[in-house]
Amino acid sequence: MSDVWGKNIQFTIFGESHGVAIGGVLSSLPSGVEIDFDAINYELERRNHRASYSTPRAEADEYEILSGVYNGKTTGSALAFIIRNQDTKSGDYANLNNTPRPGHADYPASLRYDGFNDYRGGGHFSGRLTAPLVVAGAIAKQILKAKGIDVFAHILSIGNVCGKSLADGVKADELNNVRQKLFAADDSLEQDMMAEIEKYRKDGNSIGGIIECAISNMPVGIGEPFFESVESRLSSMLFSIPAVKGVEFGKGFEITKMSGFDANDNYRYVDGKIVTDTNNNGGLLGGITNGAPIIFKTAIKATPSISIEQNTVDLEKRENTTLKIKGRHDTCIVPRAVPVVEAAASLVILDMLQGRM
Repeated sequence: MSDVWGKNIQFTIFGESHGVAIGGVLSSLPSGVEIDFDAINYELERRNHRASYSTPRAEADEYEILSGVYNGKTTGSALAFIIRNQDTKSGDYANLNNTPRPGHADYPASLRYDGFNDYRGGGHFSGRLTAPLVVAGAIAKQILKAKGIDVFAHILSIGNVCGKSLADGVKADELNNVRQKLFAADDSLEQDMMAEIEKYRKDGNSIGGIIECAISNMPVGIGEPFFESVESRLSSMLFSIPAVKGVEFGKGFEITKMSGFDANDNYRYVDGKIVTDTNNNGGLLGGITNGAPIIFKTAIKATPSISIEQNTVDLEKRENTTLKIKGRHDTCIVPRAVPVVEAAASLVILDMLQGRM
């Protein structure tokens, strides 16, 4: 398995959903960075968002730093940490070794790793592995914040209920308001989104949505095209998050319906600084930052574990069968994925900036 990411800052992730612990190692961090542990706890609490549609699995998500921090500051050596798993019910997954769940990695992973993969709770393919990502991202976010760079996301849509995109002429002061919100920038849509989730929960089904993220105050000229463009680096990391099925920047696919005149982001001077009138291209041109906020959307698919009976196969008997999934599952993981997207983006931007320092 490929568990190491990064060029200038390396992040290693390890563990399984129902194993003893999950965790990570951050290497090549600058020394002397003061760690805000409350900020890390806050990000983990956001990922552990509890609601009627959340999984009943109650993990404390208490992390333990093993190395790389002394007297509250980074030492420059590898920062290693673990999060112990406590609330596991592996018996709920006993039949999944032979009857793979539709929409999960059970079947292809079993073939890829000759049946030796840990399938309990999804094993290494579980969304549980996003907790170490959030810890690492929270540290990266603190370093970026000290440089004046802000990374924040919100839920743009749940199912068919969609809010206003940050790429649709949202001004800087409106971006500031989004920082304090979980659901769409449009307050009136929160109840509609909650109702959409509840509709699927009652049916034993699930639903996905879109998370939109903004990275503001980026310096101009960051990015290494062709193959190390900002879009390339961000997309690569974002697609590592379980359940992500699409990424688009700025107007994304919608820009194909716009003429060149309408799609172009015109420049002008404001107080001696070059800005763009619009941000259709999501703050990126030729794979390089242009000074406007980086705006991207991430598509999160519906949770594949649902209570409705589904068709599958029995690998041992080599015959068709049905499966009704037991266990504890989210109706909608989109709210819990918001800090995960922020964490992934923070690591990428820090890695790219570190290469220029």
